[in-house]
Amino acid sequence: MTKPYADREVWFCTGSQDLYGEDTLRQVAEQSQAIARELEAADAVPVKIVWKPVLKESDSIRRMALEANASDACIGVIAWMHTFSPAKMWIAGLDALRTPLLHLHTQANVELPWSTIDMDFMNLNQAAHGDREFGYIQSRLGVARKTVVGHVSNPAVQQKVGTWARAAAGWAATHELKLARFGDNMRNVAVTEGDKTEAELRFGVSVNTWGVNDLVAAVDAVEDSAVDSLVTEYEDTYDVAAELRAGGDRHDSLRYGAKQELALLALLGEIGATAFTTTFEDLGALRQLPGLAVQRLMAQGYGFGAEGDWKTAILVRAAKVMGEGLPGGASLMEDYTYDMVPGDEKILGAHMLEICPTLTTSRPSLEVHPLGIGGKEDPVRLVFDTDSGPGVVVALSDMRDRFRLTANAVDIVPPDEELPNLPVARAVWKPQPDFATSAEAWLMAGAAHHTVLSTQVGVEAFADFADIARTELLVIDESTTSRGFAQEIRWNHAYYRLAQGF
Repeated sequence: MTKPYADREVWFCTGSQDLYGEDTLRQVAEQSQAIARELEAADAVPVKIVWKPVLKESDSIRRMALEANASDACIGVIAWMHTFSPAKMWIAGLDALRTPLLHLHTQANVELPWSTIDMDFMNLNQAAHGDREFGYIQSRLGVARKTVVGHVSNPAVQQKVGTWARAAAGWAATHELKLARFGDNMRNVAVTEGDKTEAELRFGVSVNTWGVNDLVAAVDAVEDSAVDSLVTEYEDTYDVAAELRAGGDRHDSLRYGAKQELALLALLGEIGATAFTTTFEDLGALRQLPGLAVQRLMAQGYGFGAEGDWKTAILVRAAKVMGEGLPGGASLMEDYTYDMVPGDEKILGAHMLEICPTLTTSRPSLEVHPLGIGGKEDPVRLVFDTDSGPGVVVALSDMRDRFRLTANAVDIVPPDEELPNLPVARAVWKPQPDFATSAEAWLMAGAAHHTVLSTQVGVEAFADFADIARTELLVIDESTTSRGFAQEIRWNHAYYRLAQGF
């Protein structure tokens, strides 16, 4: 799969005006280029920063916005008012801009040269009030944007810009996303339902269904030689159970799992899809529910949702793109059961089969076990414990008049004991601020039981994504209280109803 940042760029746009003369404008250009280069060189910023000529009048600003909208490479625009740039010049451009926007409130110098400051210096370095003019017109027009304040040499500033760029890349990925549903969603389940038309309008994703028999035909078409090569890769990469190895009693199960992986790769490639769903209730002539294949495709960057849950598949794909190149991983996840020891409560997260191995740096074991539902052969799957550390669990729910993202900051911990009789990949975490408040808030929000767990990006990236999408986000973290969270839900309900108009 193509790396999400390989050909992506963010345009760096600087505002000024003709009032100051050519000498000043030349310095504006030189200094804004220097800032763009510093962002470009920052390890925290994953995309190419492309400097654009200084913007001095309305028509050039509008044309920049239209060009940004039309560019497949441009995923965002950073705007900075080096001098005073009268904000009425920006009205047409901001109104036309459909590309994610970051307002960088910075200046060329870190320290003031107190003893030598003169009016020439003051006329050149006016971001302190030029950006306030720009901030006003953005607010006046209701422009969605992220605001970052500080000198670009500050690592915290670079990190915020980089996080926003990752969210913008996730937004671009959903707008290019074709999602293939193999079969429908699980019968009688409410949370996996949703408005696919509204999802395409809001997130840009195209969600369509392919018959399971299309996948069956793709499995049947896989060549034995390709299976041989992939099975060898499995044996080199994982601790493969003896019964699954060549000559083992259940080696054919492993070969069938490999066929499913190769078939999914081929069929998704033919469709042009980078996310997909399956369901154990609609497997047609498939011999196994895809487990190993799904895990490995997620590890390659594909989005996935179980039981036909296309909304979670969107989230997994977005999280994969946002976290590309960072340590950790992202995966479909589900809150399965609790350890409710007072003061040490934990959540055990898992799924039937489909947890992505990017969540661990250990060597997973490759095993075969009964599934107990679906009425098919025992499926192969990778088994492991998720690495400890910070993470975020995020759900996407259709609330009828809007989509709602709910994010819970969590601390992933080791299981208290070994889990020899639980033959699935899993994660154990302590939710912030505490178990009772977290669970109560999650239930009040109506957040889904299927989630994405990311250990690569945190709440800020999803907050930036929600702001870009103009989509509701509820955050459960160390500062959450039950009363405050309930009030936020009520306020949001009123706000989003009013924001949609009549």
